[in-house]
Amino acid sequence: MLMPSIFGENLMDDFFDFPFSARNNGIGEMMKTDIKDTDQGYELTINLPGVTKEDVKAQLKDGYLTIQVSSNRSNDEKDSDGRYIRRERYTGSCSRSFYVGKQVTEEEIRAKFENGTLTMLVPKKEPQPKAEEKKYISIEG
Repeated sequence: MLMPSIFGENLMDDFFDFPFSARNNGIGEMMKTDIKDTDQGYELTINLPGVTKEDVKAQLKDGYLTIQVSSNRSNDEKDSDGRYIRRERYTGSCSRSFYVGKQVTEEEIRAKFENGTLTMLVPKKEPQPKAEEKKYISIEG
């Protein structure tokens, strides 16, 4: 049966899912990530709708690449007398971490933010085997 769509795709789904659905609170829509294995390394494409470049921070620490997004938005609308007609605020943050290896450095990672999409190129690096140290036991006598 077709139902009128007021809040989303289906009025009854919106009614029964609220407030328990991740779809309604936006968490399911944030930071959807595609990882592509290329010859040069890994290409991460992260969707960040409604986010500006200034809201995004990327950090490499102990082999983990962490992308963090924090946002403060205010939609104030006033009438001609300066009274509020609508006033909505949004404050939120989210982050994701990916293990890229301790051999990768910040200088090797390339990042580009365009039209709400963050693209990062992370080079592939094989872990370097540690040279085995020979330890001898001293023999008295």
